Amino acid sequence: MSPAKGAATRIRLDASLCDDEYVTSVLIVDDHPSFRASARALLEAEGFDVVGEASDGRGAVEAVEQLDPDVVLLDVQLPDLTGFEVCSRLTGNGKRISVVLVSSRDGSDYGPLVAESGASGFVPKAELSGARISALLR
Repeated sequence: MSPAKGAATRIRLDASLCDDEYVTSVLIVDDHPSFRASARALLEAEGFDVVGEASDGRGAVEAVEQLDPDVVLLDVQLPDLTGFEVCSRLTGNGKRISVVLVSSRDGSDYGPLVAESGASGFVPKAELSGARISALLR
């Protein structure tokens, strides 16, 4: 087994350490540090393993390559690329990764863009929860 980073990562790598079957790893991508911190605290409290953060689209693509998360929580509005562009890049390369788009706006504001991007779904930032993410991953 490779060097363990944290308890949740060790559990994910060695399921015998815990009764839970699997801990979902998450990369949080948002240009607002306060949202990243809030999302991290919320998701970790609900049993997710937040393996990293990125503040823009290019950083997100690099972080996915380095960290190999199960899920990317991805803001729609980023300073360099849209979340839709990043999502298309991440899901279009044959890699099995789930992307959940988030925004302070309502999902209906984006019309068919969410579905066309390859995302597993959309959650308004105000409604973010581990349960909402889990429901989209089923």
